[in-house]
Amino acid sequence: MTLHLLKLCVGAESIADMEEWIAEKLAVKKARGEKVEQPHRTRMVPKRVAELLDGGSMYWIIKGQVAARQTILDVRPFTDDDGISRCHIVLEPEMIPVMPRPHRPFQGWRYLADADAPADLDKGNAIVAEMPEQLRRELREMGLL
Repeated sequence: MTLHLLKLCVGAESIADMEEWIAEKLAVKKARGEKVEQPHRTRMVPKRVAELLDGGSMYWIIKGQVAARQTILDVRPFTDDDGISRCHIVLEPEMIPVMPRPHRPFQGWRYLADADAPADLDKGNAIVAEMPEQLRRELREMGLL
């Protein structure tokens, strides 16, 4: 059964801002001759890895709304130099916009059941998908989306 993660995106103002950040990080890795992938480092290691790797995604909360997702490619636990267990959640670099949904901030990540995950904007939501992200955000805040 597919399971997802929900995570707060700190520092990004929009999906485009996050896409730009990802592109910069990947370009630096490529220039250094490192493996070009996007690992997201977390302190806690998910216990339900098999479900996350069965088509799961990381859903990002940007400026108070679930706004986009990235497919989870791998989960790699490791121990850092201080002996603390950590985890790299390897993500597909492509950001997929989803129907905006408000969400309160929290620390870390949370599991998100597949049935509770917001729909992708390209699935039957073509008109909404064509709107600028800021307009989608404002319409959602007014309860019109």
